[in-house]
Amino acid sequence: MDILLKGIVIISGNYGSGKTEVAINLAVYRKNQGMDVRVADLDIVNPYFRTREARKQLAELGIEVVLPPEQYMQADLPILSRSVSGLIRHPAELTILDVGGNNVGAMVLAALADAFQVAPYTMLQVVNPFRPLTQTLEGVLKMKLEIEKASRLVISGWIGNANLIDESTTESILSGYAFMQRLAESTGLPLAFITAPAFILSELKTEQFSCPILPIKRQLVPPWKQAVRLKE
Repeated sequence: MDILLKGIVIISGNYGSGKTEVAINLAVYRKNQGMDVRVADLDIVNPYFRTREARKQLAELGIEVVLPPEQYMQADLPILSRSVSGLIRHPAELTILDVGGNNVGAMVLAALADAFQVAPYTMLQVVNPFRPLTQTLEGVLKMKLEIEKASRLVISGWIGNANLIDESTTESILSGYAFMQRLAESTGLPLAFITAPAFILSELKTEQFSCPILPIKRQLVPPWKQAVRLKE
């Protein structure tokens, strides 16, 4: 099964959910399918692990990344480029907006409310069932309400990211998938896709899943590790 997302796709979630890795790898996945893809880095909360860290690799693939002005690239400041609202009004085939974590990070979307009035969007919440705040359905739904209230937008689906980094296994992926199935069934909102580290993808039996799987090539790594090459 392929991931067929297009138009404006907002990637939201709590701190540590892995939403930025999802945004980066989703952009690469759709670009490799022949789509025109652009990414806007709207994380103005966390000065670390932002989409901009992978901008060079994304540029090599022809994926435009909209960023704050160069002099503010490492600033933990609420800086939005005018090009962001322009990107929303005139999106690429796929325009991915990677917002900061929790309701605090989602507040930036409220500042773009006028642009969203004329631009249809899909807002997805990334859920890592192994993170403290999203280990239960109640916790996930509480986070959903907080993000929606802060952003003044509506979450319309889920992304399952059962991420244990280097400790991920087929068992953890299956366990996370079962959790996301229960979440989707209880809310009536679709599970757009789940993720799996590229290094264990071949070990998974795709017939066990009723949704697509996005391979993750990890980009946001500590200084002593090397990001996985995105370009084949």
